[in-house]
Amino acid sequence: MSSHVIVITGAGGMGLAVARRITNGRRLVLADYSTAALEVAAKDLRDNGYDIITHTVDVSKLDAVQELAKAAVNLGQVDAVVHTAGVSPVQASPQQVLEVDLVGTANVLDSFYEIASPGLAMVCIASMAGHLGEGITQELERHLATAPTDKLLDHPEIDNKTPMSYAMAKKGNILRVKAAAKLWGNKGARVNTISPGIIATAMGKEEFEGPGGDQMRHMLAASAAGKEGNAEDIANIVAFLVGPESRYITGTDFLVDGGMVAGLASQRWAA
Repeated sequence: MSSHVIVITGAGGMGLAVARRITNGRRLVLADYSTAALEVAAKDLRDNGYDIITHTVDVSKLDAVQELAKAAVNLGQVDAVVHTAGVSPVQASPQQVLEVDLVGTANVLDSFYEIASPGLAMVCIASMAGHLGEGITQELERHLATAPTDKLLDHPEIDNKTPMSYAMAKKGNILRVKAAAKLWGNKGARVNTISPGIIATAMGKEEFEGPGGDQMRHMLAASAAGKEGNAEDIANIVAFLVGPESRYITGTDFLVDGGMVAGLASQRWAA
């Protein structure tokens, strides 16, 4: 039994793809809000020889995430933490999106910073939406990056009723990781974000079938790749970011969107 530990939040398609790509004989702690999703994922992984421990967690609750971090470090040396857990606009209200995607990510950053040791690498899954949101002032950016987590939603420009809450939350993920990089570096640890584009997962399918489906099809048509990515595309970048080849990379966002943000920018410039 390995004394090296990988922690992954989110038992969906992306979390499973990451688990298969990076576990490499180490113990896997897989955490999710849904016990049912954890059971399905754990059976799949155990049937394929993975040493897995499941942990039910609500990332919007700091004490629950702290418990997860303590449980992981008690198992051995935590080599990598990959935070894929989150909700999309079609799955949750704007308030829930802010609580899970914005505050939840801050809770994960805070809790795993406390147990971080030299060599630990963390990756938070943000979104290309964080590159597309407009109207975020410099003052709000500063707040999203640096406000204490328990005060993160206390800002007059944060509206818990707007559909733009998802873009704001994901922008906040990117900014907060940048702001955290120096602190993590003081412990010999690294932290980065990945901003996926439209990925062929169950969550992506729900979004395609929701009210924003037409907009997503427009964005796909504008992209350089002209098609969706898949969970393995993200897992490959995660593997790089938690591996030794990326030892000089921290506080950075990797946009993995098939050239979608670039394509939309090209359209604006050509107009």
